[in-house]
Amino acid sequence: MAFRKAVKGTALVGGGAIATVFGLSQFSQYRNKHGAVVQAQAAEGAPARKDHLPTREQQILALQTSGEFDVLVIGGGATGCGCALDAATRGLKTALLERDDFSSGTSSRSTKLIHGGVRYLQKAIMKLDFEQYRMVKEALEERAHLLQSAPHLSAPLPIMLPIYKWWQLPYYWVGIKLYDLVAGSQCLKSSYVLTKWRALELFPMLRKDKLVGAIVYYDGQHNDARMNLAIALTAARYGAATANYAEVRHLLKTTDTGSGRQRVCGVRCRDVLTGKEFDVRAKCVINATGPFTDSVRKMDDQKVPNICQPSAGVHIVMPGYYSPDNMGLLDPATSDGRVIFFLPWEKMTIAGTTDSPTDVTSHPIPTEEDINFILSEVRNYLGADVEVRRGDVLAAWSGIRPLVTNPDSKDTQSLSRNHVVTISDSGLITIAGGKWTTYRAMARDTIDAAIQEHNLKAGSCKTMGLQLEGAQDWSPTLYIRLVQDYGLESEVAQHLASTYGDKAFEVAKIAQVTGKRWPIVGKRLVSEFPYIEAEVVYGVKEYARTAVDMISRRTRLAFLNVQAAEEALPRIVDIMGKELSWCEQKKKEQLETAKTFLYYEMGYKVKTDQLTDRSEISLAPSDIERYKKRFRMFDKDKKGFITILDVQRVLESISVQMDENTLHEILNEVDLNKNGQVELNEFLQLMSAIQKGRVSGSRLAVLMKSAEENLRRREAIPVDRSGGGL
Repeated sequence: MAFRKAVKGTALVGGGAIATVFGLSQFSQYRNKHGAVVQAQAAEGAPARKDHLPTREQQILALQTSGEFDVLVIGGGATGCGCALDAATRGLKTALLERDDFSSGTSSRSTKLIHGGVRYLQKAIMKLDFEQYRMVKEALEERAHLLQSAPHLSAPLPIMLPIYKWWQLPYYWVGIKLYDLVAGSQCLKSSYVLTKWRALELFPMLRKDKLVGAIVYYDGQHNDARMNLAIALTAARYGAATANYAEVRHLLKTTDTGSGRQRVCGVRCRDVLTGKEFDVRAKCVINATGPFTDSVRKMDDQKVPNICQPSAGVHIVMPGYYSPDNMGLLDPATSDGRVIFFLPWEKMTIAGTTDSPTDVTSHPIPTEEDINFILSEVRNYLGADVEVRRGDVLAAWSGIRPLVTNPDSKDTQSLSRNHVVTISDSGLITIAGGKWTTYRAMARDTIDAAIQEHNLKAGSCKTMGLQLEGAQDWSPTLYIRLVQDYGLESEVAQHLASTYGDKAFEVAKIAQVTGKRWPIVGKRLVSEFPYIEAEVVYGVKEYARTAVDMISRRTRLAFLNVQAAEEALPRIVDIMGKELSWCEQKKKEQLETAKTFLYYEMGYKVKTDQLTDRSEISLAPSDIERYKKRFRMFDKDKKGFITILDVQRVLESISVQMDENTLHEILNEVDLNKNGQVELNEFLQLMSAIQKGRVSGSRLAVLMKSAEENLRRREAIPVDRSGGGL
């Protein structure tokens, strides 16, 4: 009876909501359909796309010698690059400056989803908030555009919403169906309900206890940093002078002869790599700096109030076995009211995000508290037979959302992701707020405002339906040609096709011969990931100028596994050094800077903090004796510690070869006081941390256990246990 009432009540409320949303959706579709016709007609007048991508040096020269630009964009995130692409395709003389690397901030640290926002639609309906509804509707339209403009970098992803109470099933079903309805003709695939057993079949890691069923809906997923880079490269091909590592020092102003007011007319810029400063003049300057919006606004007017309220969101990456290959999970109501996503990405699993106020910084750091919160929420949804271990966190990062301040808001969770375009008295145009998915619409609105404010001669937006770098000749089977034509591993070929699109052939052409029967070309940077050395060479052509650029945004190693990224660093630095003519000192600096980045910003510090010289030993007496015995197999001289020589001696006795550098790395992971040896106490601290789940994948622990088992098998069997004998 209670279930019947719940269904009936939900149906009544849902029916009214559906009728309302349907009316709004039909009107919005009519308007957008007519708008799309206008945009399609306007796209025909877009300038020619260059076949050759200018080098960074050529771009810097263009900034210095091209005279006055129509539009100058500050900020190389998704929105800034989107503004540059929009302006350039309208035929405007365009420049873009980014003080770090493209996508070095928030745009590379997202949940990797292209979505309208299920929770925002819920708020829109519950509060009858048309602005929230409009934002969701726009985001769903932009979701479809983004999936079409870069299909090699994005794809639809089914996301499961597990249901543990009967009354929630009709409630969430109505909400998800409304989400489909708002998307209209842009709906990726229709949502559907699953029985308990079908849900467990598709997501076997799910907690079975009290599971009623599940609802599956579809959103998009992408490689965010590579998508951002594709937008920047496409803008460059349409003639925009785009430069990373070009810092704006201050704004240039001139007095308007008609009004007598001060007007922004350009910027003073510094090439971060050379230290050279120069002026870049422009009729219109656009501030698209995300969390740093207010710092640029204060360059224009020190007294201007802040309009951005930064919010930190932490994500963690875990091994791929924590989730199915092609099914995400949504926790719509965590213990503190947040939303947690649990998603497969690049053959790993992403979990996040948190939402808390923060200070603006270029180097946000994930905290142990946030990591443990995410792990705790994940445990609530996974089965008891799946042990969620702290040691399985392979990488972690924090991104800063540039939310627009609402004076009535008490916390950042209640803030909308709507974007705002503001124009100062001096003509500085600022685009703030918004979300990754709507970058194109944000750019369109910004350039429309720039054209109107500064009387620029340009037509309407031409980016709807515009294909990004690598998308033009891409197909789902392109990787097969890479395998057949170049002799690449299938996994590597699939990775190149999904990362570079039709530009994958350019990477394959410069791939080195392996000297093996198979694969013929393509030397991997690290064995467990499909990234190859040729990508480093190609990354330099894509404007990568530091080792951090390469491990975090050209490849995504830093976001997938910090230890693998650190392992690949020396080779990456060597290749980049050759391409960019770095001296030995420069290479050393790059290596150290990249390690610092991994240590603090990508969660290596909080990972290594799980095992320190202050870690407690919480082992049962029987376990302590067992581990002591294993340790003594290596410490034959009873010194109380083991060295590389001890390990080499044991490995030789079981016919295992391992080079000295690798052994040094293995011991160094456990050498907590860094004295060149592993003491018994350090080994017991390691085994205790492994038992508690704080550490996983310790090479020394696995090596010593394997060696012990091998030695036992080689022991002579006593006569009385072998069935007798002479």
